[in-house]
Amino acid sequence: MLKQRALSATLWSGGDALLRQALALAISIVLARLVSPEEFGTIALLSLFTGVASTFVNSGFSSALIQRQDVDLTDEATVFWFNLVMGIIVGVSLWAAAPAIARFFEKPILVPLTAVMALNIFLSALGSIHGTLLSKRLDFRTFMKVGAAATIVSGVVAVVMAWRGFGVWALAIQALVATSTTTALLWCFSRWRPVLVFSPASARRLFGFGGFLLISGLLEVAYSRVYTLLIGRLYGVRELGFYNRAEGTKQIPAELLAEILGRVAFPIFSAASHDTAKVRRGVQLALRGIMLLNVPLMLGLAAVAEPLVWTLFGERWLPAVPVLRVLCLGGVFWPLHVINLNSLLALGHSRLYFRLEVAKKVLGVGLLAVGAMYGVIGMAWSQVAFGVLAFAINAHYSKRCFSYGLVAQARDVLPMLAIAIPMAGAVSWLGPRLGLAPFLELFASAAFGTVSYFLLVWSCGLVALHDVLDLARSRGVLMPRSEGAG
Repeated sequence: MLKQRALSATLWSGGDALLRQALALAISIVLARLVSPEEFGTIALLSLFTGVASTFVNSGFSSALIQRQDVDLTDEATVFWFNLVMGIIVGVSLWAAAPAIARFFEKPILVPLTAVMALNIFLSALGSIHGTLLSKRLDFRTFMKVGAAATIVSGVVAVVMAWRGFGVWALAIQALVATSTTTALLWCFSRWRPVLVFSPASARRLFGFGGFLLISGLLEVAYSRVYTLLIGRLYGVRELGFYNRAEGTKQIPAELLAEILGRVAFPIFSAASHDTAKVRRGVQLALRGIMLLNVPLMLGLAAVAEPLVWTLFGERWLPAVPVLRVLCLGGVFWPLHVINLNSLLALGHSRLYFRLEVAKKVLGVGLLAVGAMYGVIGMAWSQVAFGVLAFAINAHYSKRCFSYGLVAQARDVLPMLAIAIPMAGAVSWLGPRLGLAPFLELFASAAFGTVSYFLLVWSCGLVALHDVLDLARSRGVLMPRSEGAG
C-alpha cells in the first residue's frame, strides 16, 4: 500500500511542481524584459527579512503535524491559532522595522515595500495549516490546482503592472496576489476548518519536535539569504539583481526536484519510520532517482548558461552568466541535503537536525565571509564548498541512523557524475563552435546533451535507471532489488 501511495504522490507532486515552475518561468521571462536588474535587486533586498518572518510564523509546527501519526483536531486547531497570532505579531514587527531597513540600504522605497511584504506574511499564515494537512494526506492533486491558479493570476497581474511601468511594485504585488489566491483557494478546496480551542499541552508536545525545526529554519533562512544583505550593501542592487537572477535560474530545476522530494519523502518516510530498513531503502531509491536527473540538469545548465540567459532574459542579463555557472555546481548537491535531512526528521531526530544545522551554518557563514572578500563570484564559490561539506556531514549521521552513509551514497552518485561531467564538457565545447543564434545554440546543445547522457546511462546499465523504471511500473518501490552496474 505504501509503494502505491508513494508512486501516486510522486506523480501528482511532480505534476504540481512542474506546472508551477513552467508557469513561473514563463512569467519571469516576460518580467525580466520589462523590469530592470536594479528593480529586481531592490525587491530582493527584503528576502532575508521576509524569510525570517515567514519561518517564525510556521514555527516548525507544520513538520511536527506531518511527522506525528497521532494528531487530532485539537492539535491542528492549536497550530492554526498559533500560526495566525504569530503572523500578526511578525507582520506588525516587520512593518515597524521598515524605516530602519530602508535606512540601512539607503532605499526609501523599501518602507512601503516592506509594509506590503508584512501583509503577505499574515495572509500566508491563514492558509499554512491547510497546506500542511494536504501534504500529510499526500493530496497533491489539490496542490496542483491551487498552485497553478495562484501562479497564473499573480503572474498576469505582475506582467500588466510591469508593462504599464510600475517597476518594482509589479514584483511586490505579484507576491501579495499569489499568497492571497493560494490562501483563498486552500480554504475553498479543503474541508478543514479551525475550532475555537487552543491547547497549551498540545503546543508543548508539538513544539518538542517543532521547536528545533524553528531554530534550524531560522539558521537556514539567515544563511541562504544573507547574501542579499552582503551584496546589496557592499556591491549595490544591480549586482544583487544579477546574482538573484542566477540563483533563481539555477533553482528552477533544483526546486522542482527538491520540492517533490520534500513534500513526498518526509510523509512517506514518516509513515515507514518504524522500520529503518524501509527508510534506508526509500532514501537510496530517492537519492538514485533524483540524482539521475539532477546531476545532468545542473551540469548541463552550467554548460548552456550563456545562450540560456540570452534567450530567456535578454542581453542585459548576461552579467549573471558566470555566477549561474558556479551556482549550478553547488546545485548538484542540493537534493542530497533534502533527502538526508528529511530522513532524519522522519525518524524523529529533530534535536540532531538542529545540532547539524548549527554546525553547518557556522561553517557556511565562515565560507561566505571568505568568499565575500573576492566579490560576488567568490560568494558563489562559497556555496559550492558549503554544498560539498554539508553533504558529508549529513551523510555521516545518515549512516549512524540507518546505515546509509557518505561512502554508500557517493558510490550511488559517482556513476551519474562520471557520465554527466564529460557530457557537460562536450556541450560546453561544441555549443559556441556551431555558429548559431543563441536560441538555436541552446536548443541544439540541450538536445545533444540530453540524448548523449541517457544513451550512456542506458548502455552502462545504471542501477538508478532500473530503479526509476521499477517505480514507473509500481514494482518494488520500497523493496530490495539485486545490485547491478553503477
